[in-house]
Amino acid sequence: MLAKSNRVSRPEDFRVAVRQGRRSGSTHTVVHVVDRSSTAPARFGFIVAKTVGGAVVRNRVRRRLRSACRELLPTVGPGVDVVVRALPG
Repeated sequence: MLAKSNRVSRPEDFRVAVRQGRRSGSTHTVVHVVDRSSTAPARFGFIVAKTVGGAVVRNRVRRRLRSACRELLPTVGPGVDVVVRALPG
């Protein structure tokens, strides 16, 4: 589990990351990265829509993404928001 200080939770923060952040995609995910220009710790957020699957599948995907991001946390600089959108398939 990511610490509360390392999670994007406010809808406004998600909106800023998706609309203004740099984007990189693959067949299964799209990653949005925005620099908040602060010394706060890096934060991660996850978007897993219903098109990915039922509730059990969506929660499994979210847990796996959280685990992967927890390992990446030391390599991400401070003041960065990373939002990962899971795609169907």
